[in-house]
Amino acid sequence: QVVLVESGGGLVQAGGSLRLSCTASGSTFSTWAMGWFRQAPGKEREFVAGISWFGGETDYTDSVKGRFTCSRENARNTLYLQMNSLKPEDTAVYFCAAGHTIDLYRVLTGRHEYDKWGQGTQVTVSS
Repeated sequence: QVVLVESGGGLVQAGGSLRLSCTASGSTFSTWAMGWFRQAPGKEREFVAGISWFGGETDYTDSVKGRFTCSRENARNTLYLQMNSLKPEDTAVYFCAAGHTIDLYRVLTGRHEYDKWGQGTQVTVSS
């Protein structure tokens, strides 16, 4: 069993930066593929970024490529999402998620592939 807790959300002006963190407990963090999703009011939860077991592989939704960076520090059981050049359309609740895969190099991008979810952290970008 793994428990995920996000932090680092807040209010920022357009063009600004935030770094989200997700701390995992209760299981072997390094054996989970990890990801970030977001959900804006009235919209479906969408994939933002994902990272493989050892962190060598990442994937991003097109709208955040070049602006967001997903990384993990297995020794600290922590996942990060560095968000730069934020835009009002990035406003959402951001969730971290963990999913099992036997492939060390695989990035999970589908919501259904993730087994565990955090409670979410609000990110608001003002124009």
